[in-house]
Amino acid sequence: MVHQLQRQQQLNCDIQTAWKFFSSANNLSEITPKDMNFVVRTQLGNDEIYEGMLINYYVSPLFGIKLDWQTEITQVSFQQSFTDFQKKGPFKLWKHFHEFIPNGKGVLMNDTVTYELPLGFLGEFAHQIIVKNKLKNIFDYRFKILEETFNKK
Repeated sequence: MVHQLQRQQQLNCDIQTAWKFFSSANNLSEITPKDMNFVVRTQLGNDEIYEGMLINYYVSPLFGIKLDWQTEITQVSFQQSFTDFQKKGPFKLWKHFHEFIPNGKGVLMNDTVTYELPLGFLGEFAHQIIVKNKLKNIFDYRFKILEETFNKK
């Protein structure tokens, strides 16, 4: 079964700052809980995002089990949105759409993650008892770090 997670966060910065931060895969480790042992393996050079870009990671989503994860950037609209799509990893489907909307307070960031687990019924069972809450916790952590980074008073 395909699931969707949606999040929204107001960032007190300009679009250039938001775009530079989120379009850099090197910043993913900063906004991912430490217990996930998330490591970007790809050397990214100038770090500019582009369609067709492949990014390799290590991640330990459950029980400390280290997995390879590869995403491809499948869509980029400069300073508006981009999409990363899992090519290899723990999900049957993972598509993460990032959208940035400038407004009077800075930038409204929207995340839409469309995902599906493998293993049919067993995957759905795992979703209900573990994965759904794990994803919620990951995005809650991300929200907290982004508040501290962009919305300090």
